[in-house]
Amino acid sequence: MKYTLLIYHGTSATPDEADAWAALPPEEQEAVARDYQALNQTPGVTPGSPMADPQTATTVRVQDGRTLTTDGPFAELKDAVGGWFTYEADDLDAAIAIAATVPAARMGGAVEIRPAREWG
Repeated sequence: MKYTLLIYHGTSATPDEADAWAALPPEEQEAVARDYQALNQTPGVTPGSPMADPQTATTVRVQDGRTLTTDGPFAELKDAVGGWFTYEADDLDAAIAIAATVPAARMGGAVEIRPAREWG
């Protein structure tokens, strides 16, 4: 089964947040880079395209036939999706195991797993 894993960075430091990233010990910075690289090389994992920061998002709604736009993500900033990838796994337990290797999950964020739906 194919799963989509949504990465919520939450309070975790990322290289895009220079001050928070610089506050991490160099060993932790290296561990984060190494863990994401290993994740992207895991058989069955298809990395998603990089996403810009949630602050750059535009949210679209249609109400009474009118298109309404709002600057920023739909969710609160701490809950905004920071990235995603897909994983072809035998079962949910395997997807949970791979989600547990995502650095954001151990650094104040979370990973949401959803089974992918097939069209057709």
